[in-house]
Amino acid sequence: MKLTMLGTGNALVTECYNTCFVLDDDGQCLMVDGGGGSAILAQLKHAGYDWMDMRHIFVTHKHVDHLLGIVWMVRMICQFMEHGKYQGEAWIYSHAEVLGLLRDLAGKLLRAQEVRHIDERLHFVELSDGHKLDLIGHATTFFDIGSTKARQFGFSMELDGGRRLVCCGDEPLSNAGRPYAQGAEWMLHEAFCLFSQADVFDPYEKHHSTVKDACELAEDLGVRNLLLYHTEDRNIARRRELYAAEGQPCFSGRLWIPDDLESIEL
Repeated sequence: MKLTMLGTGNALVTECYNTCFVLDDDGQCLMVDGGGGSAILAQLKHAGYDWMDMRHIFVTHKHVDHLLGIVWMVRMICQFMEHGKYQGEAWIYSHAEVLGLLRDLAGKLLRAQEVRHIDERLHFVELSDGHKLDLIGHATTFFDIGSTKARQFGFSMELDGGRRLVCCGDEPLSNAGRPYAQGAEWMLHEAFCLFSQADVFDPYEKHHSTVKDACELAEDLGVRNLLLYHTEDRNIARRRELYAAEGQPCFSGRLWIPDDLESIEL
């Protein structure tokens, strides 16, 4: 299993792309979120992927920095299906509100002959809290993270050897999500900024964590690998150095602060 970060930034970044990533198990791919626009196609290309390889797409929530790239994916899939250039089927997974938005936008923005492929070959799969699916060959459980802003789901995926990867979405892991992350091999968690710069970026006002917060949480949960994303970009040139310096004293596992387009073997 390989994880490739297509983007690592929060909604307002200009020096990197919005947070989204691909899980790739021997060519079977799950794309998680899409960033804020058509640049998702460029990010996939720069990461070495054909956008058509993204047959399974999970959307955590409706915020524009996660959803609007998916609108472009829907457009590309439906358009290429209509022109006979897309073989087979594709699936988009999310909760009812997100799928309703995607369906409504497709109906308003795409041609009727393109929209007809939704539900025929492009399948919208509605998720509920605790929903279990087999995705790219791995048992996956989706859970409502208990967002204070917009309904949002994360997931726990079983990896080889009894290991687990947990994606916590882009808000601090709630008490309801702790059982999914307890003892996980990998936890993907947002870190809006450094704790030492909380007065500059106001993460708590935006319902986000700092690097220190995320690392203390991972330590408490017994996580072995913590990957931080959804960050600010003012420190982008030294982000890895600065975040590691703040986070490592709080976390005894391995701390990952990836850049855009960086791949990690899980």
